[in-house]
Amino acid sequence: MKPVVLLIGRLPGVIGDIARQLEDMPIRWLGAHDRDEVARQLDAEPGIVCVVMGAGLDDRIRGELIGVIAHKRPDISIHLNDRPAGMAPFVRRVVGAMVLDGVDA
Repeated sequence: MKPVVLLIGRLPGVIGDIARQLEDMPIRWLGAHDRDEVARQLDAEPGIVCVVMGAGLDDRIRGELIGVIAHKRPDISIHLNDRPAGMAPFVRRVVGAMVLDGVDA
């Protein structure tokens, strides 16, 4: 079974684009772009192993989402991209190190 990673970004289409850029990785990608979607994904998918949040979200919203994630799923790590460009390379580095290191692909 593939590990599950939740990608959170400002626009719904960005998530699909990131997943397409990283389709070579043995990951099942989920996406969310607002508080309700984040809460739904966390409730519906117990297999989420980490969350990666894009830089396009306002810091206040990112803080709020961190609170939602930490409350609902304190067992998963949260990673924040601080650069507006380059989410795919950031996700690749984080997932490679945090999720796939030592996992047979």
